[in-house]
Amino acid sequence: MILVTGGAGFIGSNLVAALCERGVAVAVSDRLRSNDKWRNLAKADFRELIAPEALDAWLAAQGRLDAVVHLGAISSTTERDADLIFDVNVRLSTRLWDWCAAHDTPLIYASSAATYGAGEQGFDDDQRLATLAQLRPLNAYGWSKHHFDRRVLGSLVAGQRTPPQWVGLKFFNVYGPNEYHKGTMQSVVAQKYPSVAAGKPVTLFTSHHPDYPDGGQMRDFVYVEDCVDVILWLLGRPQVSGLFNLGSGRARSFADLARAMALAAGVPARIDFIPMPDALRPNYQYFTEARMQKLQAAGYDRPFTSIEDGVRRYVERYLAGPDPYR
Repeated sequence: MILVTGGAGFIGSNLVAALCERGVAVAVSDRLRSNDKWRNLAKADFRELIAPEALDAWLAAQGRLDAVVHLGAISSTTERDADLIFDVNVRLSTRLWDWCAAHDTPLIYASSAATYGAGEQGFDDDQRLATLAQLRPLNAYGWSKHHFDRRVLGSLVAGQRTPPQWVGLKFFNVYGPNEYHKGTMQSVVAQKYPSVAAGKPVTLFTSHHPDYPDGGQMRDFVYVEDCVDVILWLLGRPQVSGLFNLGSGRARSFADLARAMALAAGVPARIDFIPMPDALRPNYQYFTEARMQKLQAAGYDRPFTSIEDGVRRYVERYLAGPDPYR
């Protein structure tokens, strides 16, 4: 059995679906609450649903699991309760790390590209402690993920017991089905597609950086199916451990993304620019691009989906159809 924390969330539910389709027994730890988040799991034949507050007791009753994929987190970059963020993103992650180490269970966990901050040090997934110490995340979410990465690498340097396989994945800008419960944290594609399909212009933020024109702000957009493929590949390669970027490896502009949406919807591309909110300006990232050489050197050789193909697939299979859920 594989435990997926955050298994009813965006990336988690896509992974649960893929594992169930392959006949793997899956336990999900998550909260469904009172919105439509349950629909993310409606098609998956998983075995158990464990409330996060009951997870420690559930683990205590387990002899061993085949793997733990820890995707559960406070993932909002605008969350202000740093105590809550630290409790969920660091303390829970540490308990899972310790349990996996004690029970010889592989652990794959979600880190984030937010650990790179504004990118002053680049986007190289170098896991040396001295390199990690130079990173400056811009928000509490990124700081919490960075802190756990440093804790993991510190335990390795100290020679402490570790899981037999451990992988931290620095996810970049993921988009795809089952992200609808995320509200304002949904991808631009999910938020803007209804307007594009209705023939309305996409609204993008103006730029306040001299090197980037309006709409020219750039991100590494990665389709969720690619993320799932990487995790499945890692689960089948217990010899691979480390801290890895997970993006497409190619930065694209928000204007490119808007044009890809219009192309998928079969309408002319129209873009209007609106002022960036004052609250976003101090911590806004103008460029992210994952260096993917380290994962490739570990043996992963599958191509990543372009935004044109990914947006088209997302629109045709989900957003424009009668059922947007995977």
